[in-house]
Amino acid sequence: MKIYDVTMKIDKDIQVYKNISSKKPQFKVIADHDKNDYYETDILMNSHTGTHLDFQLHMVKDGKDSSTLDFKKFIRKVKVFDLTNVNEEITLKDVKDLDIKQNDFILFKTKNSFTDTFDFKFVYIRKDAAEYLASRKIAGVGVDGLGIERDQKGHPTHLLLMAQDIDIIEGLRLKDIKEDTYFMYAQAIPFQGLDACPMSVILVKND
Repeated sequence: MKIYDVTMKIDKDIQVYKNISSKKPQFKVIADHDKNDYYETDILMNSHTGTHLDFQLHMVKDGKDSSTLDFKKFIRKVKVFDLTNVNEEITLKDVKDLDIKQNDFILFKTKNSFTDTFDFKFVYIRKDAAEYLASRKIAGVGVDGLGIERDQKGHPTHLLLMAQDIDIIEGLRLKDIKEDTYFMYAQAIPFQGLDACPMSVILVKND
């Protein structure tokens, strides 16, 4: 059995979307062992920092929020597809011949997994590919970029997937993962009423 942690590690220098400084996590020690007999830290962090799960509220007014989280949905088989040959955008041509069936949960490994700094031209899922994934009625999709799309007016990729209740995980680290089927153990911290939640994602492959 091989176990892979494909979660981004949270630290003050983590890459964040468009390098927006306010998205960088902040850690403030509020009690240390010099003045107390315990140690505690406050954390200030954007809900979309690191590996996270999007909810409809992120793009849809009055959409479903993190209060609707169903942890059982993320303990399941997943299919990883290697698209490291793709530049900038995953299109219909890149996905239409993949083994994608109804209720599959798919993860796309791209060039994004090989950089620890934010790339303004990161690989994303284009609208036509999102339309195809929605038509296949998949259960969820995970990407190794900090966004599932970029530079698309109106955020059609998010909206097409969210309209079909397709779960979206962003910020995976798939550098060491080969194309194959894995068992995923993924859990979001159950914050209530948010547009996204930090997530820990483990992939397991039996020999």
